[in-house]
Amino acid sequence: MSESLFGTPFIAAPMAGGTSTPALVQAVHDGGGLGFLAAGYKSPESMVAEITATRSLNIPFGMNVFVPDARQLAPSLAAQTRLQAYRAELEPEAARYGVTLPPLRLDDDDAWQEKINVLLADPVEFVSFAFGLPGKPVVAGLRKAGTTVICSVTSVQEALAAAEEGPDALAVQHSSAGAHSAAFLPGGKEPAGTPAARTTAELVAQVRAAVGLPLIAAGAIMDGPGLREVLDAGASAAQIGTALVRTHESGARQLHKDALGDPAFTETAMTRAFTGRWARSLVNAFVRDHQDAPEGYPAIHHLTAPVRAASSAAGDPQRLNLWAGAGWRSAREGSAKDVVREYLSGH
Repeated sequence: MSESLFGTPFIAAPMAGGTSTPALVQAVHDGGGLGFLAAGYKSPESMVAEITATRSLNIPFGMNVFVPDARQLAPSLAAQTRLQAYRAELEPEAARYGVTLPPLRLDDDDAWQEKINVLLADPVEFVSFAFGLPGKPVVAGLRKAGTTVICSVTSVQEALAAAEEGPDALAVQHSSAGAHSAAFLPGGKEPAGTPAARTTAELVAQVRAAVGLPLIAAGAIMDGPGLREVLDAGASAAQIGTALVRTHESGARQLHKDALGDPAFTETAMTRAFTGRWARSLVNAFVRDHQDAPEGYPAIHHLTAPVRAASSAAGDPQRLNLWAGAGWRSAREGSAKDVVREYLSGH
C-alpha cells in the first residue's frame, strides 16, 4: 500500500497533555509530514479551539481521541480498595510539595460522546483512536462525514478485532514506543505460532500478514533508516513522537525536554505509577518508588496530577511523567520542520 492515504510516510504522533500543538502541526507539515492534535485531557471546548486554530492554517491534520474503558469507570470493590491504598502511598509525595491529593474520581470518560459529536458535526481529515475501539457506528459515522479513521493496536489479536470495525487504517504500536500503550486487550493470547515481535518492523510484518488495511508503524523510529525499515516491513507510514518532543514547536514542559537530553537519565521503563495505565517513561525516582502501582486509568492520573504539577513548578524532574520511547537519546532540539526533513531525506 502506498503512502497516498496520508500523503506522506511521516506522521506526527498525537501527544496528549499539551505536547501536540497547532504550531507543531504546522512545522511538521512544512517539513513534508502530517500533523496530529490530541483531544485527551482537554474539554470539548478546548478541542474545538485547537481545531479552529489549526484549520485556519489551511493544511491537512488529524485528531486523536481516547476511548474510555468501561471496566476502569466502574471498578470492582477490590480494585477500588487497591486504588485507595495507592492514594495513601502517594500522601508523602504530596506532602513533599505541600499539595493535597484529590479524592478518587471514577467517572471521567474524557467527554467521549461530546467529542465524537463535535467530530461528526465538524469533521477533520483524520481521526485516530487509542485505548480501545470506538465501535462500528462511530467508525461508520466518521467515514460517512469524510474522515479517514485510524484505530490503534499493539498486537495481531488487536488488529484483527479492530479490522472488524471497518476503519481505513491501523496504527501499529510496538512496546518500544513512548508514553501510553494503546493496548486494549491486555494479556490476550496471540494467534498460534505468532512469536513476540522484537522490533516495530517485526510487529508490522506480523500485522501485515493478518490484515489488509494500510498500517502506520509506531515505536522507536528515530531516523530515516528506521523509517525505511518499517516501510519495507509493510507500513504505509510511521508515527513519530519522541523525536518531536524536544522541538521548538512542541508544547511539552521544558523540564521534560531537558530530561530527554540529560545523561543522568539512563533508561526507560513501562510504568503505571503516573496514570494507572502502562506507559513508557524515563526512569526517575517516582517510577522507581512506585513499581507496584495498580491499574486504574484515569483515576490514578487524577490522583497524581497535583504532584506532577508541583514537581514541574519546582523544577524537579524526579516526580514528573517523562514520557520517552526506547530511542529517546536521538531526540534533539530545533525545529520540527528540520526533523521531518531529515527523516524524509534519509529514508
